[in-house]
Amino acid sequence: MLQTMELPNQAQEGSSQKKMGRGKIEIKRIENTTNRQVTFCKRRNGLLKKAYELSVLCDAEVALVVFSSRGRLYEYANNSVRATIERYKKASAASTNAESVSEVNTQFYQQESSKLRRQIRDIQNLNRHILGEALGSLSLKELKNLEGRLEKGLSRVRSRKHETLFADVEFMQKREIELQNHNNYLRAKIAEHERAQQQQQQQTNMMQGTLCESLPSQSYDRNFFPVNLIGSDQQYSRQDQTALQLV
Repeated sequence: MLQTMELPNQAQEGSSQKKMGRGKIEIKRIENTTNRQVTFCKRRNGLLKKAYELSVLCDAEVALVVFSSRGRLYEYANNSVRATIERYKKASAASTNAESVSEVNTQFYQQESSKLRRQIRDIQNLNRHILGEALGSLSLKELKNLEGRLEKGLSRVRSRKHETLFADVEFMQKREIELQNHNNYLRAKIAEHERAQQQQQQQTNMMQGTLCESLPSQSYDRNFFPVNLIGSDQQYSRQDQTALQLV
């Protein structure tokens, strides 16, 4: 019975040890000098090992520099610590320059956008004032300035209207002259065509008159018989003459 009772106790102790394992260490400065030195050596060797593994496995350029509390230097670099540091300086300078340029651009665009918004607001207010709206916030001096602007604008509008009217009148006069000239040209063409037709008609009449004159004029008498007819009567036979006499 004793052996059976001891086994569960031993099992419980082993399980409790497994559950506890390695406890979390509070990250703060170790006050004990010996413990601090031991911890430094262990962590330093582990850090150098991880740097080596990172450079070999990932083909990365790694430079590790560690100074102890006593001022001793420990370093690791797969290429060269100096070359890696120079590369770091260039990269950090480029990043800072890019950030500074982006910041300057951002500030510039913000200023420009605020300026444009202010201009748009002023123009909108001016348009409302010209339309006679939102005049309550204006002072007497501002109202006089607005009145002067409106009068100048009206004078310019009137002058431009007169110029446009004069230009239209001048264009219409030129157009009228062009139409009159074209009308005269058409009348001249019509008159010329009529004269040509008259001349052609006269020529036709003259040709007909000459043809009539060239033909001989013959007058016939009712009691006149041509000689040929008389001669032809003599060709009739006597029998025909006898028959005609009996009838």
